[in-house]
Amino acid sequence: MKKSFIILFVALITSATFAQTAAKRATAFNLENKVAIQGYDPVAYFTQKKAVKGKSSITSTYEGVVYQFSTQANKDTFLKNPSRYEPQYGGWCAYAMGSSGEKVEIDPSTFKIIDDKLYLFYNAFFNNTLKSWNKDEVNLKKKADASWKKFIN
Repeated sequence: MKKSFIILFVALITSATFAQTAAKRATAFNLENKVAIQGYDPVAYFTQKKAVKGKSSITSTYEGVVYQFSTQANKDTFLKNPSRYEPQYGGWCAYAMGSSGEKVEIDPSTFKIIDDKLYLFYNAFFNNTLKSWNKDEVNLKKKADASWKKFIN
């Protein structure tokens, strides 16, 4: 009897923690109608080295965030290791996160893979922040990592 109570208690705590994490991520991430990366396929950035629009018929939800995929194979790849393919800083502009600690929209086609992680950038009105990021990547990445922790902790 005690053992089953402990298992039930741990399960309840775990599910409550997951629900809080999923809710926090859903509010912290850059989502459009609950979908990350404006519907672009997170796996394609790694496999095709370009931004590829996902399909609304091929989706997966990971810890409260919905991702769309261009192929079932990409969805299957994502499901094997979702955290590997998620964009850094919740899909917000990496440069803005590093330079000012702000959540700024992105252009899904402006990205960089660094240490096997996806970074997205704002690029509009003659302002490609990826170029600015490249000038001081090491310092901006450290600052962005610290800034992002304030949003998710």
